[in-house]
Amino acid sequence: MATPITPSTRPTSNEYAEYYDRYVSLVPEGDIVVTLERQLDSTLALLRSIDESTASKRYAPDKWSIKEVVGHMIDAERVFIYRALCFARNDNTPIAGFEQDDFVRNAKSDQRQLGDLANEFDIVRKGSISLFRTFDDEEWSRIGRASDAECTVRALAYMIAGHEVHHINVLKTRYL
Repeated sequence: MATPITPSTRPTSNEYAEYYDRYVSLVPEGDIVVTLERQLDSTLALLRSIDESTASKRYAPDKWSIKEVVGHMIDAERVFIYRALCFARNDNTPIAGFEQDDFVRNAKSDQRQLGDLANEFDIVRKGSISLFRTFDDEEWSRIGRASDAECTVRALAYMIAGHEVHHINVLKTRYL
């Protein structure tokens, strides 16, 4: 009998497109929902420690600002959680990808206060956690198609967590 897909077991490489291994591989072992909760606390602490005068900083002229990185994290989580909702509900409609640079450009995050972005991140993450807590093993294992690749609901949760780890690491090493 196959091992059930649960939020406490890491997705296998056949549950997501190879590109996303760069995020999934960054997530520690353990219950992914607990990981998402822990990340929220540490990410909010980091974001709230950044001075507003620093928040528009770019580490290179063609790179996103700190505020734009946070806005991107918010938008990407919304995209991934929408995919997870559709797949969990057995909606088999393929979902298109999204162009992150267009999203960042049109979000106008640099015109906002970093504190407001941090509050929005908090709300979005709490909504994601709330939704993930409703899923049973069957829903975690459901597969859908997004960006021309198949993916499980569980893998999407790991993508959200790993995407955050990736961008927080970039903030710490290149911006702060």
